Amino acid sequence: MKKLLGLAVSLTLLSGSVFAAPATTTAPECVKANQAQIEGLFDKWNDSLKTGDAKKVSENYLSDAVLLPTLSNKARLTDAERVDYFEHFLAKKPTGKIDTRTIRVGCNKAIDTGTYSFTFADKSKVSARYTFTYAWDGKEWKISTHHSSAMPEA
Repeated sequence: MKKLLGLAVSLTLLSGSVFAAPATTTAPECVKANQAQIEGLFDKWNDSLKTGDAKKVSENYLSDAVLLPTLSNKARLTDAERVDYFEHFLAKKPTGKIDTRTIRVGCNKAIDTGTYSFTFADKSKVSARYTFTYAWDGKEWKISTHHSSAMPEA
């Protein structure tokens, strides 16, 4: 009788929701951006720089995004760390311009990589290499990683 009861419990578990896939499971939607949309994401980011509001700039990033900035040796991994970086960067009143770029798009992700330059309020300039990776968060495109490094040669 114990063996029969154990078999019945095992069969119940195997046929229950513990092992079965939920009936409402659907494949995630594949959202692909076009080149112009990804170009526009840099423009949106650059426009947020012009506001002078570090929190506005940080809103372009996923909450767990990685920022490896040009003018700091520290990786910025949280919203607070990104806001801290941009508070200092924005004090210089930067305006960015894309010099060269390559864009690749995929399902719910895109990469924009190339070179850009910034002009500051004091008329100084810096040229850098960049990579923005973007992810679709279900509502909009956000920066998932942003790497920027000054050009090694003047």
